[in-house]
Amino acid sequence: MRESRAITRRGFLQGAAAAAAVAPAIVPAHVLGADAPSNKILMGGIGVGGMGRGDLGGFLGDSRVRVVAVCDVDTRHQDRAKGMVDGRYRSKDCKTYLDFRQMLAECDLNAAFTALPDHWHAIPAIAAAKAGCDIHGQKPFARSIREGRAMCDAVQRYGRVWQTGSQQRSDGRFRFACELVRNGRIGKVHRVEVGLPTGGGGGNTDPKPVPPTLDWDRWLGPAPWRPYQGFGPHFTWRWIMDYSGGQLTDWCGHHVDIAHWGLGYDRTGPVAIEGKGEYATDGLYDVPLKYNFTCTYKTGVGINVTHNQVNPQGTKWIGDRGWVYVKRGQIDAQPKSLLHEKIGPDEIKLTNSGGHKRNFVDCILSRKETICPAEIGHRSISVGLLGEIAMLTGRKLRWNPDTEEFHDDPGASALLGRSYREPWQL
Repeated sequence: MRESRAITRRGFLQGAAAAAAVAPAIVPAHVLGADAPSNKILMGGIGVGGMGRGDLGGFLGDSRVRVVAVCDVDTRHQDRAKGMVDGRYRSKDCKTYLDFRQMLAECDLNAAFTALPDHWHAIPAIAAAKAGCDIHGQKPFARSIREGRAMCDAVQRYGRVWQTGSQQRSDGRFRFACELVRNGRIGKVHRVEVGLPTGGGGGNTDPKPVPPTLDWDRWLGPAPWRPYQGFGPHFTWRWIMDYSGGQLTDWCGHHVDIAHWGLGYDRTGPVAIEGKGEYATDGLYDVPLKYNFTCTYKTGVGINVTHNQVNPQGTKWIGDRGWVYVKRGQIDAQPKSLLHEKIGPDEIKLTNSGGHKRNFVDCILSRKETICPAEIGHRSISVGLLGEIAMLTGRKLRWNPDTEEFHDDPGASALLGRSYREPWQL
């Protein structure tokens, strides 16, 4: 039944507008009126906890979107999200789900947004792409490099639009900093310093009762089974490597993403990685508390990624004629005159998105590439994941960014993917 509905809606647009086969199933406004349900991008949310409700609020504010369903393994999150949706539309129509597969099967969606723990990024994203949804996926793009490549392949195979939630690309301050670097204002860049937050030690290992609203087995999903220990659907799951890489992977998708943007390295990666990490020796949490690694690219440029007690939080490009530094709320440069430069009409001008979520919706309609598509999101977090592998192995690693393989290092290669708990498969 769902398949016949999808064909009808998509077929109408293809016949009326000679659109490509991957076009969204939206009837033009002049046919049925701007407020007709068929003129809306029908969207569902997968993961509507804190970050997910933030994303939900952004999409509820876009009149081109109609959110029709939300999915979460915690019914408290479902209820709060449904309340937001129904309140916005003054209805009681928003459907709720525990299982994203059921939502994708039952709802004729054009798009989905996902805001999930890192270990859950790949499977729902691939399923949503296969179901015909364009996707806004929160960073970090994936928990492993093999997952990330599988996600990129699925987005390409099914012709979907993807936006990574690396929203700093939609901030004018970051864009200007990158334009200064790309247009040679600091000369030849030879080093980039990236500072990320630190933290994540401790944690009580004692089992606790599972909250009655939480489906704990679904929350764990493909990760190894363990008893509920109080972190669950809350922020501190980030400090456990089964689910995340801590602040390192949480923030690489922001500041390393900007480092790549300024260098023009969006679709490539380093050729060598080496560094050290400091890990907790007791307690529940096991992500690196401190880290310092350098990724070297074939151009000779090195990106040094550290916790913010070494490099200040943010991104700093260092060239032979000066430097540019940027973080949220601040931009600085040497010489200071760079801050008053104008980017000329014949120079490199980077995309001005007009707003990160707005850019996603714009691209659903135009079928153009978003400001942070899947390949770029994957390459950004790959730096953090490669650094993680280098620290875990304690070796200098040689990497082929084209084939995404290590040179002659089976031990490092084994860490490119993660084993899944049955019955989940990538």
